[in-house]
Amino acid sequence: MTISASTTDELLVEQQDRVLVLTLNRPDRLNAISTDMLGELSAKLVEANKDPNIRCIVLTGAGRGFCSGLDLVDVNQGGIGSSDGGRGQNRPRQLFDLRDAPVNVMWNIDTPVICAINGAAAGYGMDLTLLADIRIASASAKMAAVTAKRNVVPESGGTWLLPRLVGWAKAAELYYRARTVGAEEALEIGLVNTVVPDADLMPTAMQWASEIADNAPMAVQTTKRMMRMGLEESYDTAVDHLMVHLGGMFQSEDFKEGVRAFMERRKPNFTGR
Repeated sequence: MTISASTTDELLVEQQDRVLVLTLNRPDRLNAISTDMLGELSAKLVEANKDPNIRCIVLTGAGRGFCSGLDLVDVNQGGIGSSDGGRGQNRPRQLFDLRDAPVNVMWNIDTPVICAINGAAAGYGMDLTLLADIRIASASAKMAAVTAKRNVVPESGGTWLLPRLVGWAKAAELYYRARTVGAEEALEIGLVNTVVPDADLMPTAMQWASEIADNAPMAVQTTKRMMRMGLEESYDTAVDHLMVHLGGMFQSEDFKEGVRAFMERRKPNFTGR
């Protein structure tokens, strides 16, 4: 299987061996999320998660910013979140259906996601970074928790995610004061995994992604799922679920390959079977 081409030039799609690189591509708007980009990002995340040849996803932005948030022009015209793309301004009010939104898709997929933060991430853009499993920041990256300055809220999971990443008090400080933090402070408070020079951002992200892709995909994806589910489970329930998965993994070809590779002192060649 190979990932299909993007239907819009606002999202670049590149497959490098077992790693899929998704690049938000509206550099003139600091990669503000448009309607087309929103739909295509969800589609590619779902497609990658179903492809056994993709073992890690790297998400980044083109130009000098990662993502400045939702395109306020689209929001004002009713484009984003409108089933009619904003054509009918008097349509009936409906309940939110966010099942296909990128933020929900990112949360629910089992394929690991690395966010390579190449510049400012604000609003929706910051929420996207929080939903990644791993965040690698360039020296010029910034995280802008500025929703209170716009009379909006972190609508895409930020209020659930940020306190779990940095603690309640620090999350409150960032959101209530509408603070923007640079890369080094983000590292200090545990908001990113590491900070690298701008020129080293993508090589570092690809190196980490390749290391993930070399491991047994069943083990990596099951670990991610169990970590996600464990946030809502008791300890006993989580351990019980882990043992159920482990029993099946002991019967897999990849478990046998892992044991053989260890005994033969070589790098394992995992197939996902």
